Amino acid sequence: MSHVGDPNGRAPRIVAAIRTAASVRSRSVALLTTGVLALPVLLTGCGSADSGTAAGAAPQDIGAAARQNVADGGTLKWAVDAMPETLNTFQADADAASQRVAQAVLPALFTLDQRGRPQRNPDYLESAEVVQHEPKQVVLYKLNQKAVWSDGREIGAPDFVAQWRALSGKDSAYWTARNAGYERIEKIEKGANDLEVKVTFAKPYADWRSLFSPLYPKDVTGTPDAFNDGARTTLKATAGAFRLKAADRAKGTVTLERNPRWWGRPTKLDSLVLQAVPRDKRAAALADGNVDVAEIDRADADRITLAERDKGQAVTHGPAAAITPASALRSWAIAHGAEDDKAEAEHEARKESRAAIEKYAREQAGLRGFAIRKTLEPAYTQLALNGASGPLADERVRRAVARALNRQELAEAVLKPLGLPALPPGSHLALAGQDAYSDSSDALGSQDEKEARALLADAGWTAEGARQKPKQDVAKAGSKADDGAEDSEDGKRRDSGNHPDDEGTYIVGDDKPGSSGAAGTRVLAPARTAAQQQAALVRQARLFDGEPAEQARKDTGKDTKTEARPKGGAPGAYAPQGTAAPAPQGGPLGKDGKPLTLRFVLPSGPGSESLRAVGDKIAAMLKDVGINTEIVKVADDSYFKDHIASGDFDLALYSWPGTAYPATDDRPIFAKPEPASDGSLLVEQNYSRVGTDHIDQLFERAAGELDEDEARDLVRQADARIWAAAGSIPLYQRPQLVAVKPNVANAGAFGFAAPNFEDIGFKKPETAAGGSANTKK
Repeated sequence: MSHVGDPNGRAPRIVAAIRTAASVRSRSVALLTTGVLALPVLLTGCGSADSGTAAGAAPQDIGAAARQNVADGGTLKWAVDAMPETLNTFQADADAASQRVAQAVLPALFTLDQRGRPQRNPDYLESAEVVQHEPKQVVLYKLNQKAVWSDGREIGAPDFVAQWRALSGKDSAYWTARNAGYERIEKIEKGANDLEVKVTFAKPYADWRSLFSPLYPKDVTGTPDAFNDGARTTLKATAGAFRLKAADRAKGTVTLERNPRWWGRPTKLDSLVLQAVPRDKRAAALADGNVDVAEIDRADADRITLAERDKGQAVTHGPAAAITPASALRSWAIAHGAEDDKAEAEHEARKESRAAIEKYAREQAGLRGFAIRKTLEPAYTQLALNGASGPLADERVRRAVARALNRQELAEAVLKPLGLPALPPGSHLALAGQDAYSDSSDALGSQDEKEARALLADAGWTAEGARQKPKQDVAKAGSKADDGAEDSEDGKRRDSGNHPDDEGTYIVGDDKPGSSGAAGTRVLAPARTAAQQQAALVRQARLFDGEPAEQARKDTGKDTKTEARPKGGAPGAYAPQGTAAPAPQGGPLGKDGKPLTLRFVLPSGPGSESLRAVGDKIAAMLKDVGINTEIVKVADDSYFKDHIASGDFDLALYSWPGTAYPATDDRPIFAKPEPASDGSLLVEQNYSRVGTDHIDQLFERAAGELDEDEARDLVRQADARIWAAAGSIPLYQRPQLVAVKPNVANAGAFGFAAPNFEDIGFKKPETAAGGSANTKK
């Protein structure tokens, strides 16, 4: 299952565990995971010893074949989730299909390789480099002299200027969904000749390679009307290996054809058809021959495997599996019984059952012979902990949840049956194999039920507290009790959990013994144990930052004692020294008679079984440390919009796509929420609502650091702080499963890498007959 945000095309960045047609957008689109998305990724560790390691990474699986072994001609039918609402990828309703079209027909100055690293695209660029650092950063692009738009005009500075002005954010008439990086540009001008474009930045920008990919012709970006409406259903000019031939909404197809003006290697295919096929219709579409390539979920992959196994045998799974000898006999008896109404209804039910069994058997026959190509998708699934209110507003409870999880077990449950690497990710900001990857999960610590219970006890949640009689709230006497969603675990009202002074604060109310404050007064003050924890956590994060130990000791305060680091994690992920752990017999925890219960929201659709299975495992792990979960299953189409984005959850599972530009793309995901003028909270894409000023500062510094090693180090420091905040717990990298006809070459599970459209095609008969290296599940 693919995510809405496509890292190869700089697509929307959220990947929500559910694939919905309506995509929320910026750099993102929350990859809500259903079905396969029930399988995302994570990172762990500390230090830089494993930086850039390929451990835990998986190679792409595309049925690679040399061009000479790929036949000329033919049409490939490729499944997409839905017809693109727009062909302008910078608009809010652009989706994965929009990105796929852009990849095939528009210039991308830099594309990603298998390890998620930006690579200059020689079809468009002879060179691109920073030629000046001071007083302003200047990037000089030297364009391929053969590069032209489909109308014959050379690609040049006017196209760069028009796109910059449209995306700079200075003209509100342009309806743009994102402008990251473009707002830092001061001016664009022609260089020494028409093939040179000089871009001067007002502020340094480390991720300059992310810009102008895709690059639209000035006909699209030159005016607000053309930008807003002119590129929704057609493109006046293109400059890719393919060009847009037609978009037929009635048939649900976008047809691309070989571009006769293409100056690079000609495409092997005559045409490429993107066919809209919903996820739950993929197996039928493959079986009927309506598509040649389709990303599928685990259930459809299992069907393809069974189809190969059952060759020449009766199909005993699917609808037929529900028929037992006893149920068949009972059905026959009712159908031939004396009660006419029941007999007629049973005859109709038997007829429908036979039709379903026959349809399933036909589909299985059609699926026989398909190959399953698989790798790890460049996206990870996380457990999001909503820190805006309730028990999870207390960072000790969030850390306890994290320490209760066996991430390795969860990753293995999803990935091991598929034969894919099952290492939980150690980073929020890079995936295994990328240069910026470093396992920083020790900033939080690994699974330790004893430590989890100690953290909960320090936060006031104990087995004894669960047995106490609930305290009567005088202020609410006689009123309808609410669910306590806005109460902290100590029963006091709590703010958003993102106080300017960062973590480690609690609210002292008027009911404090000896308090003489006015009614309704709330004083923010650091809790002694919370402050102690926070100081230890800051020390640990500074170890990742590489900050001198002496400075770390000075900043944590003379009253804070240094704790010995227990095995399996870092200081600061534990309850303060001396905190007694609850009795070993366990049991549910509570406070003042109120049980510790977290609302766990999951999608209910037919494609999200795997995700719900992961949710069940998490609930069991939390129960082992005394945390109850209330699992709430909601409709797929409302999961993200009505629950994740609106903050109507305590725990949730959804995914984020990987990126080559974390300083730009990941900043809004972990940005500290800020209060709006109307009293609401501006969260950007930080749906866990947990963030700190320091994390924001590290992202800002990384975005402006032109030394690549220094920038990567700042990203790693930010990741360690994100782990310590415990608002997002990466669990596993999502699997990418793609069904293809065996004779399809150079297409399948691409992973991070961008498709090479020129080489995609069908293997020559002699090559296909010799067998394929495609892997099958």
